[in-house]
Amino acid sequence: MSPEGTAKGVTAPKGFRAGGIACGIKKSGALDLALLVSDLPASAAGTFTRNRFRASCVDHSERVARRGRARAVVANSGNANAATGKQGKRDTAEMARRTAAALRVPAGDVLVASTGVIGVPLPMAAVLDGIEELAARLGAAGGRRAARAIMTTDSVAKEAAVRKRIGGATVAVGGMAKGSGMIHPDMATMLAFITTDAHVPAPALRKVLRGAVDDSFNAITVDGETSTNDMVLCLANGAAGGAAVLAGRDLDVFSGMLGDVCRDLAEKIVRDGEGASKFIRVVVTGAASVSAARRVARAVAVSPLVKTAVYGGDPNWGRIAAAAGNAGVAFRPEKVSIRVGGVPIVRRGEGLGPAAEREVARSLRGKEIEIGVDLGAGKARASYFTCDLTHEYITINASYRT
Repeated sequence: MSPEGTAKGVTAPKGFRAGGIACGIKKSGALDLALLVSDLPASAAGTFTRNRFRASCVDHSERVARRGRARAVVANSGNANAATGKQGKRDTAEMARRTAAALRVPAGDVLVASTGVIGVPLPMAAVLDGIEELAARLGAAGGRRAARAIMTTDSVAKEAAVRKRIGGATVAVGGMAKGSGMIHPDMATMLAFITTDAHVPAPALRKVLRGAVDDSFNAITVDGETSTNDMVLCLANGAAGGAAVLAGRDLDVFSGMLGDVCRDLAEKIVRDGEGASKFIRVVVTGAASVSAARRVARAVAVSPLVKTAVYGGDPNWGRIAAAAGNAGVAFRPEKVSIRVGGVPIVRRGEGLGPAAEREVARSLRGKEIEIGVDLGAGKARASYFTCDLTHEYITINASYRT
């Protein structure tokens, strides 16, 4: 993590300012309101939760992103403003209007995000006063405070940034994210905001963002639960100069940068999983297609039996095999091999015996575990990040509101 005040996240790209304050949503007095603004009109793209109980801020931000331009993101933590009816919709719209007025940008160019407890109205007087105060305190050094202000059960702020030459200019991609519990493919209790000073028109930005999310935020799981509020937003303001990134090698380089930032943030979310003590990488190879590999990796990564076995250091490879077999993917068990911590434990569908299990048990003492499943059915591969499931996870979620 970078020191307070350095631009390592969303303000690493040129032309972005951010900040975070405690406006009074959280009883603890922790930071709970974040604001991110582009000094130039920016292309916008986003991906959003498919949860049917989605919050009004998700609908609002999806409409803004669909138009392909934005200037600012206002986000609060501690309150999801979900399942709050017509009042919740009015509150979302008012957050956008008040932010736009404070920043002197069009109201239709403000994205809104909320995260926290479901079913409780926002304390709007505190939120609106906070927006006014925060708008006057933004700066290029405010990215870390913004990253802290979107945290809920997170134990650490999550930031990332990369720089490369594209089209004759040095461009940056930066990001911040929150997430620790209710994390699962198809989005999660997660917010991620990505910025870049590259000139990327909205159609190209949408395309590369979808690919980056599929390989990062949609390839992680902590507990198999998804949320009403999650979204990934990306703003590109062109402040670095250079030609528009539209296609060819320049778009490939930018796509790689965006993917690197998204994967970095996604991995940090899993490492900070609620109660987690071990980081698990599930790698499926030898699949007939990427889709098949992803389905098997997902089934293994989300399995409570696999996750608790890793937590307990139990080399019970049968749990891995059973999860893979329940993924709805056709393969021949007699061709499957499994490795845990780099140690072969199943070859051609059969366990390798007590000696192999003892060696796997030793590997499970580590903090980072890789589970490898070779289906022996093709050349495609896919990866998922997950974590172990511990007693602490139950403790955290049994007292989330109390």
